[in-house]
Order: sequence, then C-alpha cells, then structure tokens
Amino acid sequence: MTGLEITLLYLLAAVLGVVACRLLKLPPMLGYLCVGVVIGPNALALSKNVEGVQHLGEFGVVFLMFVIGLEFNLPKLRTMRQHVLGLGSLQVALTMLLGTAAMVLLNDRLPDLWDMDWKAALTLSGALAMSSTAIVVKLMVERLEMESEHGKRVMGVLLFQDLALVPLLVLVPALGASAQNLMAALGMAALKAALLVTVLLVGGQHVMRHWLTLVARRKSDELFVLNLLFITLGLAWLTQEAGLSLALGAFIAGMLISETEFKHQVETDIRPYHDVLLGLFFISIGMLLDWRLVLQNWGLVLLLVLIPPVLKVGLITGLSRGLGAPTGVALRTGLYLGQAGEFGFVLLTLGAEHALFPPALLNPILAAMVLSMVVTPFIVMYSNRIVMRLVSTEWLQQSLQLTTIARKSIDVNQHVLICGFGRCGQNLARVLESQNIPYMALDLDPDRVRQAAAAGHNVAFGDSARLQALTAAGLARASAVVVTYLDEPAVFKVLAQTRAHAPQVPVIVRTQDDHNLEKLQAAGATEVVPEAIEGSLMLASHALALVGVPMRRVIRIVQDQRDARYNLLRGFFHGADDNSADELEHERLANVTLPPGAKAAHQSVSAFALEDLGVRVVSLRRSHGKPMPADAATQLQDGDTLVLSGKAAALALAEQRLLQG
Repeated sequence: MTGLEITLLYLLAAVLGVVACRLLKLPPMLGYLCVGVVIGPNALALSKNVEGVQHLGEFGVVFLMFVIGLEFNLPKLRTMRQHVLGLGSLQVALTMLLGTAAMVLLNDRLPDLWDMDWKAALTLSGALAMSSTAIVVKLMVERLEMESEHGKRVMGVLLFQDLALVPLLVLVPALGASAQNLMAALGMAALKAALLVTVLLVGGQHVMRHWLTLVARRKSDELFVLNLLFITLGLAWLTQEAGLSLALGAFIAGMLISETEFKHQVETDIRPYHDVLLGLFFISIGMLLDWRLVLQNWGLVLLLVLIPPVLKVGLITGLSRGLGAPTGVALRTGLYLGQAGEFGFVLLTLGAEHALFPPALLNPILAAMVLSMVVTPFIVMYSNRIVMRLVSTEWLQQSLQLTTIARKSIDVNQHVLICGFGRCGQNLARVLESQNIPYMALDLDPDRVRQAAAAGHNVAFGDSARLQALTAAGLARASAVVVTYLDEPAVFKVLAQTRAHAPQVPVIVRTQDDHNLEKLQAAGATEVVPEAIEGSLMLASHALALVGVPMRRVIRIVQDQRDARYNLLRGFFHGADDNSADELEHERLANVTLPPGAKAAHQSVSAFALEDLGVRVVSLRRSHGKPMPADAATQLQDGDTLVLSGKAAALALAEQRLLQG
C-alpha cells in the first residue's frame, strides 16, 4: 500500500471507531484501541507498517505530556495538597510496593505461568498504579461530580499519578541496563534528569516568556504554532539525547509555558495536534495486541481483568477511609480509580522497548488493561447502586442530607429556589433578602455551604440536578427557580426535572452567551440571561455616558435594548408597594391561569382582542410546563398560564375577558 492509501485507511478506521464509541457513549480512546486491533498485523493485517505508526504514536505521547505540563501549576497543587500529597502519594507508592512484591512472589511460586523478574514487576506495578484521566474526568463532568467529596479525592489521585509518571519515565529506561551496570545506569539517569530539569526550570521560564513575546509580536498565527511545535519537539529531542525519554522533555516544555501569559493560547493551538496524534498512539497500542495469544491465555486475561482492579479498588477505599472519608465516599473513590490508564500504556510500551517484558505476557496484560477501561463507564454508571448495596450506612447519610435540605426549606413558601451559591447566587440572595423575598439555595461545595450557612444564608448542601434534592428544597411550592451556574448539562437536568414535576414554576437560566438560547428555551427555560449581552449593555451605557450623552437618555437606550431582548423585563409584577399614582401609570405584568372548563379554552388569543385594551401577551405556558408561541393564532387550553403586560386597569379588563369569555 502507498503512503496515501495507508493514511486514508487510518483516518477511515479512526473515524468509524470514534463514531461507534460516541453512539455507545464510550470514550473515543477505546475506539482507537479497537481500530488498532482490527487493522493490525494480528487481525485483518490491513497495515503491516506497525513501526511507522508507533513512531507517529510517540508524538501523541509527547503532546499528551506537554498538555499535562501545561495544566500543572503550584497553586492548584497547594489547594488540593491533602488529596494529592496524602491519598495520591500513598496510592501510587503502596500500589507499586505491594504490586512488585506480589509479582516477584508469583514468579518464584509459579515460574511457568508468570515469568517476570523484579525489574519487569516494578515497571508493571507502576503501570497498574495509573488510572485513566481521560475516561474518569469525562464521566465525572457528565455526572456533575467534579465538586463532590469523592470527585475531589479522585482528582487529587489523578493529579499525583500525572506527577509520578515523570520519575517513572526516567526509571524505566534505566532498568533496561544489564545487572552489572544497573546501579550506575540508575544513578546516571537520575543525575541527568536533575541537571536538565534544574537548568531548564531555573532560567528557562524567563527565556521562554521573552521568546514567546518576541514571536507573538510578529502577529502571525502560523509562526506561533510552528514555534510551539519546535519548542515541544526540540526539548523532547534534548531529553532523548540525554538518555531519557521524549515525554519528559515535552512535560518540561509544558511546565515552562504554563507560567507565562500565553498558556491559554498555547493550549488552544496545540489541542488538535494532541488529540489526533494521541489517537495514533492508541491505534499503535491496539496493533500490538495479538488476539490469538489472548484466546490461548484467556484464563490469565480473566484473572488480570478481575484481580488487579479489585485489589486496587480495595486499597484506594481503605486509604480514603483511613484518611477520614466516609465509607460511601471512600468506596466511590476506589470504584472510579480501579481501571488501567493511558499512562499505563506509555510505561508498558517503554518497558517493552527495553525488553523488560516476556512477549508471552505482554499481550494478556495489554488485553486486561483495555478491558478494564471498557467496563469503567458501566461501573461508574452503577456506582451508586453498588455503594448502596455494600455500605449499609450510605442510604442513611443520603436521607440525612435530604432531611437537612427539607428542614431548612420547610418554613419557606413562594420562595426563589437558587441552584448554585457561587458569587452570582450569593448576590441574588442579598437582593432577595433586601426585598424580604424568601429563598432556598443548593450548592455542592461543602466549605462554601458551611461558611454561608454560618453567616445566616438559607443554603444547604445538595445536587440541584437531582429530583430528590429539588423536591426537598420545595420545588413544588417555589415561585421561581434560578440556575446560576454555567454548567449546561446540569442546567438541562434542572430544566427537565422542573418541567416534569413542577411545570408551573418559571425557570431563569444564566449562560455565558446565547449560543444555546433556543435549546434552553425549548427545554423549559422561561428566560435566559447571557452574560455576554449584559456585559455589552453595561459597556455601552458607560461609553455613552462618557461621550456626553445625557444619563436619562442612556438609561432609556439600555432599557429599550433590554426590552427587545427580554420579554419579561418590559413590565413588572404588581406588589403591595406599587400603589402610588406614578407606579399605576407604568406597565406591569400579571399572570392569568385558565381554570378547568374556562370559556377561553379552545379559542385563539386573537379572539379576545387584548391589543385593543393596550395589553399584550408576553409568554404562554401549557399546564405541563411547555412554553408556546404567544402569537394571535395560538389556541388556548385548560390550565394555560398567560403572562400579560399592560397598565393596571387594562390588565383587569383583560383578565375578566379571558376568565369570563
């Protein structure tokens, strides 16, 4: 096959594999692995140029380590030091120590089944200590668990695993030396790594910032990207020439750039290369897998799929429990981290390059690692059931959490339910308090909840995307729901729960921009407030005022823009303090709900000639919560809620027409 044909083959196979994984809601990484198995020399043999793919795959590892270095920063490490340096360090150290000891013992007792010396055992235990950052983080983001108690512990362990990979990348090549030269090789590798890292990090950050500034001043995107590729691959080549690994140099390059102001731009520019080349790396891993050897050793593969992950889950659960986590949180942490990871493949292939593993064991180990990653989404999906079945106190803790929410909300009625108590939620709560409007807030950050509750705010720990938490917070009797966070998957869950169980309650959603405006409105959002639009309005008001436009005119211009954008801001709902003559002359809002058997049912909005009264229909919501177009041809139904805008006298006449026919 020609080079072009091979390239097209890889691209087609990768596209099909990723599409299949997306349809099955599995990580794309698994699709690349399966593609490598199918097209590799041990299956269909569509491509026999395994070495060429492996060389390209090495660049994928280089860019993966570059991104890890780019995301690494000391402030992040300090904020998570308890989980990173406590739970994370113990997990990696004990997994490697116990794993190496167990495999050496197994080699002594069953040499025919497990032919592996201590150097291979140490390398393999390092690979088994790693978990899949790509899979676990993706699943936690989808399940809104990044700020949960077990989510913080999982992220701490994953962060330390990333750091532990760096010395392992130095250690594994040195283990490939002969027994006579082993200690000298280890000492020389450590010395080279220490000298290189010191030289690069001591003066490298200043040089890197100065150099990137010079390149950025040329204002050329092509030049900036070429420069990034040169820096990444150049430092990778430098570490390789020093007898170390390519990945170590790429990690250092990422760390150097992470301390500059160009970090976010670099991350955006490098991401396409990172994703594509990393996919080639996993294809090359799949090509190494010989399914015939796997079938011949299916018993060993089954044992490797079951025993190491179970022991790893047990170890992490025990460590988490010993460090003060509740039993349910500890078990969830273990379940999320029991699988193998992408860095495990890096160490495994590095060990294979230095002839540390016997070929007969390499394929069963690879197969077991791949299968452990395949089952991870299902384990995470059913983790709550597993914890509830194995931990007898877990249901009681969840019940206590819901009881706490219910106790805080039991005395409030017609309140505003605030989902998320960050800066935006707290500002909203202060405004509501100033107007004596009751509210109930839910948040997933235990420290924030504790401090806010101690300060007198009506807030409780709970996941607002869960129906149980919303119900306990009084969703059915709330006057409105306000979603203050920007996590759109969570927002859609809140909208779905509210629409299904309290369709009469309006929902206001905060977003960063109006990209998904229509989707949010279709999902049940009464109003969507994009920060970008509000920011532009405030910028416009300040700009107009500074160039001499009278303030009264500025306010009118901004209000006209808001009226055009937000239907519900064209008036206001009448209150007890709105009875002054001036207030009665302004437009206001009024709700009219059609009771069962209302004469207005099955008639169009235009039949009531509300426009003749100076009243317009702002919004229309069915009894099941679905918003409808508020145009003249819309047919009304029993239970519909109409929001009308007009002056007080006109609204009274409009309500009379709608209710009496």
